Amino acid sequence: MINCTPTDKKSHYLFLDGLRGVAALMVLGFHLFEAVAFAAGEPEQNMFHGFLAVDFFLILSGFVMGYAYDNEWDKMSVGQFFKKRLIRLHPMVVMGAAVGLAAFLFQDGLKWDGTANSWVNIALSTILALLLLPSPARLDVRGNTEIFPLNGPHWSLFFEYIGNILYALAIRKFTTKTLKIWVAVTGVSFLCVGIFEPYGSLGYGWSSQPVSLLGGFLRMSFDYGLGMLLIRSFRKKKVKSSEKKHTFIIYTVLLVMLLCVPSLGKMNVYFEFLCIAICFPTIIWFGAKGVAQSGFEHKSLKFIGNLSYPLYAIHYPFIYLYIGWINEGRHPFGPHEWCTPVAIALIVIAIAAISMKFYDFPIRKRLAKKS
Repeated sequence: MINCTPTDKKSHYLFLDGLRGVAALMVLGFHLFEAVAFAAGEPEQNMFHGFLAVDFFLILSGFVMGYAYDNEWDKMSVGQFFKKRLIRLHPMVVMGAAVGLAAFLFQDGLKWDGTANSWVNIALSTILALLLLPSPARLDVRGNTEIFPLNGPHWSLFFEYIGNILYALAIRKFTTKTLKIWVAVTGVSFLCVGIFEPYGSLGYGWSSQPVSLLGGFLRMSFDYGLGMLLIRSFRKKKVKSSEKKHTFIIYTVLLVMLLCVPSLGKMNVYFEFLCIAICFPTIIWFGAKGVAQSGFEHKSLKFIGNLSYPLYAIHYPFIYLYIGWINEGRHPFGPHEWCTPVAIALIVIAIAAISMKFYDFPIRKRLAKKS
């Protein structure tokens, strides 16, 4: 999950904050439904396209990155930019790695097939996770080809870091024409990988398989560039805010509906590309125009926006625990199996909120003062 908060001197796009929170909840739901489908022996889950929330994050990140930093380079060095981004992102990377290690050790530090890991491999994998560096195949301590085996979704944060580096060193200098070419080339390449590789969807990036790594890079490059192109167009047209009522609910329903579309078989790749290239940018464009209608709505949107990154960063180790219980044929609530994913969702949201208030906010504030 990807989080790019504007600099303090600039106001937030509150509707986009809220939509980021909704997308984070959808990722949590997607992974829970994935585990539920696994428990039932079903090949496909109910929220089949929920993983596209990551693409929504990436486009949104590119949009807000351009908004926050495009006009700051006359008073900010590349080193200062990297420092800002590390302060913003890395505290929750560390927290996510720590939660992932704790969950892994709680499950006896075994691979999914029951094979034991050496403590050296666990230690090395943990160090890489703390540094947000992918684990090579021999350090895949869970045995599921994940490049971040202690906390699988951190793959997107890894590519987010790459996107930050590309932005600072090159993309920010692109003319709008060059940026359009970048988006077109990476977009067509991404689609071609999806069409000609037997993956069945555009959900690339999490695995150490070469096609997944290539697809993950193209996915980030296309999504990120698309968001940056969107903010340039938004600025150029000087789009005015909209004060129509209930618009946030409308955008939320549209996003949720797209993510809940069931599998379309061979058409999955085309539907997913349509969502990424057309539907998500449209929602972000109109969402950026939205204005909170009350103090309660303002606070709510800000809260779920702030919660989104901690929620994304720490939720998946609890999914590992859930899948482990399924493999062992036991559930904390006995015959009331449906209670388990509900309880996990509530616990994860609570832990994310606590992490946000007592860890992420304070440590970022302290680090920002020292920088």
